[in-house]
Amino acid sequence: MNFLFAWRYFKSKKTTNAINIIAWVSVIAIAVVTAAIIIVLSVFNGFEGLVKGLYTDFYADIKVSSANTKTINITKEKLESLKTINGIVNYSCIAEEKAVLLNNGYQSIVVLKGVDKNYTIVNNIQSYIKRGSFSTGNVEEPQLIVGAGIENAAAIETERSTQKLLIYLPQRKRTTSINSLESLNSSTIQPVGTFLVQQEFDNKYGFTNLAFVKYMLDMGADEYSSIEIKLAGNAKPDDIKKQLQQLLSKDFKVETRYEQNASLFKIMQVEKWFIYALLSLIMLIAAFNIVGALTMLVLEKQKDIHILKAMGAGNQLIQKIFLTEGVLLAVIGGIIGVTLATIICIIQQQFHLVKLQGGTFIVDYYPVTMQPLDFLLTAVTIVLIAFAAAYFPSKKAANQELNLKS
Repeated sequence: MNFLFAWRYFKSKKTTNAINIIAWVSVIAIAVVTAAIIIVLSVFNGFEGLVKGLYTDFYADIKVSSANTKTINITKEKLESLKTINGIVNYSCIAEEKAVLLNNGYQSIVVLKGVDKNYTIVNNIQSYIKRGSFSTGNVEEPQLIVGAGIENAAAIETERSTQKLLIYLPQRKRTTSINSLESLNSSTIQPVGTFLVQQEFDNKYGFTNLAFVKYMLDMGADEYSSIEIKLAGNAKPDDIKKQLQQLLSKDFKVETRYEQNASLFKIMQVEKWFIYALLSLIMLIAAFNIVGALTMLVLEKQKDIHILKAMGAGNQLIQKIFLTEGVLLAVIGGIIGVTLATIICIIQQQFHLVKLQGGTFIVDYYPVTMQPLDFLLTAVTIVLIAFAAAYFPSKKAANQELNLKS
């Protein structure tokens, strides 16, 4: 019954035109803010999915490293036992260290990763090769794949097959100062490929073969920097992590992809919720229009309130009628906003009309991903704010004393 009264009050013509204007202003305000919340959250989802996709391709599902030192010692038998764990597809052994690249007066610091033949199975870096190919060579003739940022910094020409770079890696058993060239092992290496993922990786990493890096660092036969592991699509990383931790000793650190980039993912979530809270605050401010509209409606419908009370309606029913009126205004605005946001998001997904400035990112438009949870969260927010805004005007209407005098 309270909905019928609320709907009739919404449709009916008011004696004071300002009431209609304020009511529609409140509907439009809620619609605009609702659309803004869904669009902004969808853009955040798009960027989050894009970044996670890049990190998924670059970082392994699970990484095993040392809990205390820079390297781990693990036998071939222990490595093969990793495959006995259900859900593990394959693994790759890594030797990693900072190195200096020199090229005719140009130089660049690079995190050099020596990888084995399984690396392209556990990592999708091969699909991001921009020039050349992903070929690491061998210990006698090492080949190098670098990020686009390092390529520019060191003036590397990967398409020039005769180019050779000088590479320096630290001696692990050095006795001289780290600033001396005598404390570094040097060799020549041929650049054969360039990858382009994102700036964080492109300015930092280079890849070559595992045997070469181990030789340059004087690493033992069973010594590695880390083990990167590929999981099956239906495997649960946290369950595999527990099994690996049981198989290996406490000296090994086992991290899922999320744990390898925990700070990044936390920051992304915090940013998204901060924006949601800010837009919700704006919606709360917009809801003051509902307070004004209901307050004026209560004054408009005083005679109706008195008649309803004379007919036996209690204060609770009167309050419900005006509470429903406030929620109705917000819901209508919410439906308009959701519809508008959905149309805008679909257009952006299909036609990429809104472009990113600068052209340095992996895509040149704002990515958009709509998620049902965002729609549900926005709907709940609208209803809660509408109830809060309509409470005091409805309470005031319910507490009016019965008076049938004109």
